[in-house]
Order: sequence, then C-alpha cells, then structure tokens
Amino acid sequence: MQLDNVFPQVQMYEEPLLLHEGKMQWLFDHKGKRYLDMFGGIATVSVGHCHPRITEAIAEQSGILGHVSGAYEHPKMYEYVEALVSKMPGDLKTVYLVNSGSEANELAMQLVRLHTGNQDVLSIQNCYHGVSGNLHGLTALASVKYNNMSAGNFIHHAMCPDVFKGIWGGKKCRDSPVQTQRSCECDRVRCHAADKYYEQLEDIFSYSIPRGKVAGFFAESIQGVGGIVQFPRGYLKRVYELIRSNGGLCVADEVQTGFGRTGEHFWNFQSHGVTPDIVTMAKGIGNGFPMAAVVTTPAIARSLNSGFHFNTFGGNPVSCAVGVSVLKVIDEEGLQKNCLDVGTYFLEKLCGMRREWKIIGDVRGKGLMIGVELIDGDQDDSDKGIINPLNCRAISRIKNDCLKMGLLFGVGGVRSNVLRFMPPMCVTKADVDFTIAVLRRAMQNYYEAKYRNNL
Repeated sequence: MQLDNVFPQVQMYEEPLLLHEGKMQWLFDHKGKRYLDMFGGIATVSVGHCHPRITEAIAEQSGILGHVSGAYEHPKMYEYVEALVSKMPGDLKTVYLVNSGSEANELAMQLVRLHTGNQDVLSIQNCYHGVSGNLHGLTALASVKYNNMSAGNFIHHAMCPDVFKGIWGGKKCRDSPVQTQRSCECDRVRCHAADKYYEQLEDIFSYSIPRGKVAGFFAESIQGVGGIVQFPRGYLKRVYELIRSNGGLCVADEVQTGFGRTGEHFWNFQSHGVTPDIVTMAKGIGNGFPMAAVVTTPAIARSLNSGFHFNTFGGNPVSCAVGVSVLKVIDEEGLQKNCLDVGTYFLEKLCGMRREWKIIGDVRGKGLMIGVELIDGDQDDSDKGIINPLNCRAISRIKNDCLKMGLLFGVGGVRSNVLRFMPPMCVTKADVDFTIAVLRRAMQNYYEAKYRNNL
C-alpha cells in the first residue's frame, strides 16, 4: 500500500492506523485487532458503525434511485425533510440539504449577509466552523489557518468564555453534571462570569461594528475542536438578544452537538434557552454518510431567491434514506437517553480520576461529548490564574499507549492537551469502565516514565 499516494491529513498516532471493519462501537484493523471507538469519527458515527438499519437503507434506496441532482424532486427528500423539521423548534421549517458541515456554514454565512444586507459577522475565539473559503476567517484557531490565506473580511472574534482557563468563572458556571474546581462568586440566580464575558463581546459594538450593522453571530453550543469548552450559564442567551437588537441573525453550529448527543436535548442550543435563526448540522446526521443541512425560517430562506445557489449532491435519494433511518434509530433505540445516562456515568468516573491524578486539570461536557484537559500537575499555578498545559510529548505518549490497549479517542484544544470523547451513541457503561481502566493504566505508565526521566 502506497500511503504517499493519499493526500496527507491529520496524523493521529506515531504510526498510521489502518482500519478495515466497523461494528457499532467497535473498529478492527487489517490484522483483526479490535478497538473501542470513543471518538466516533469526530462525533460523526452517531448510531453505530455499520448499523444494520443504515446499511439496509443504503442498499434498498440504491436499488431504486441513487442520484438525480437538486434539479429534480423525489419523495425520499420530502420524507426526510418532514422528519427533520419535526425535531426543530419555532419557525425553523425550511431545509437546504448539503454534504458537509463546511458547506452548511458557508451557506449560513451567505444567508445572514443576504437577509440583513450587512457584512460584519462575529464568532468566538477558540471556535471551529470549518476552514474553506469564508470559514477560514470565521474559525478562530490559529493552528488550522494558513499564513498566506485571507482571514476573511468583516469577521470579528469575541473573547472565549472559558470558565476553566479564562479570566472569569468557576465551579458554579456550567450547565453540566461536573464543574471546574476553581471558586467563583456566581450563584444559582445569575452567573457573574457570563456578565463579564458578555461585556467583552458588547465592546465590539463600541470599537469595531457600528450599532445596527451586524449580519450575524455564529457559535457552537459546546466548542468541539477547541476542546469541549462550555459557556457559562446565560451567556449565549444575552448575546443572542444583543445581536438581534443590532439587526443580526444568530446561527447555531450543531455539527458536533446535535442529534441528541448531549443527552438532555436533541439540539444542544436548547440547553442555553435560545432558538436560533439558522441551524447548521452535519456529522451525526448521516452516521458517517456525507450529508449535512441548513435549517432556517421560510423568510430567511427566501433571501437566496435574489441570486443562484445550487448543490449537485445535496439531498440525493440515498443520503435522504440514510437520514430518515438515523432519526428512526435514535428514537426507537433510545440513544438520546443513553447519551444522558452513559455520559453522566462517564463524567462521574472521570471526576473520580481527577481526584486521583493531578495531571487532570478539568473534566467537562454533557452526555457523550466530553473533554478531559491534561495539565502539568508539577507546575500548578492555578491559584495565580496560570494553567500550564501538559506538553505534546506526554500527550502523545498517553494517546499511543491507549491505542496499544485498544482505545481510540481524539485530542483538541488550542494547546492540543484535551482528550476528546464523542463515541457512537450506543456505547455502554461497560465500555466506559474499559475506557477508565485504560486511561488509568496509560497515566500510570506516563508517571513511571516521567520519574525515570524518560519523558
């Protein structure tokens, strides 16, 4: 096999991992070794690898009608759109089907500017909305940017309201079963950290954007690539009010958080008490099949009528058949509730590990979207507001150790020191127990190597 013939992408491990087969939460390499997949293709495999209902839907629809392009209509598209909008709140009733989260966010960017007639768009530092075209500027992570590409015109980034590493926030701020350990002055009625971060965003209207001239605001309801960062309670709701009062639209990027993954709600923006003007979704929508969607109101959707927008493959019959089956499986197999139950169990187990290992600085997330931030416990200056991330060599050691023991997960965060867990939503508590055992062993191996001065 000539690996040089394939355009290089992200190198996850010391040696490339060649995967051959998948079954629900399990993956198998070309030698037959089994791995527990706690990353799910970056929150993409929602109902399980090669779920029989999904493979049957693909085979059946492929034998009837495979592709006609968006120039024609077909019944499976209407069946899927009807099922999808039944999951949406408010007037979010118009769907445009595309193929990826980047395509969805590009279209959302176009919609906010067309509908408002304004140009300026806001996002949040540490966010990831894709890297193609305008999204190269909208995304606010330097590690994914090229130095010879435009950062985008009329793009502004607000301070990231991170209650673990940020200026404000502490153990009373998150909508989560687990909290950061540092203290704060917030109470159940009001989160003062949210107020402070809101003021930072509002300052953009004092210095960068004229009042009433904003096109839109993009936010993940939990930042994914940025390291599973959760915003303080009440923050997003106040920002939505500010954006709308200045003529803009609010876009919820549910590419990683949607379809019941966070447990309590089908869409995680609902946990913030907001209803967006536009929702973008991908990844779990097709259980690994390339599909995505933009959902908005009929009035906003009509803004596209002023020009021409077309997508060759979006909404093709096979993808729609997959989408219908994914929604049915999530409901019929109780996967949203499983995310809540198993995810909460996992978070509690990880908190137990945090009490044991000073290398674990923070545990956060909801449902089956979980982050574990690793820090240099021997250089703990958190009482001074300084958090030292664990170095990349140590992270690589832990990650590769876990691989050898049959466990897969992702890494994220601006310093690549956050372990990311976003598995297929069918994982069990027994799978969590295995994950905890492997992590504990890998951390023990790290400390033993460290004290031998080999790390």
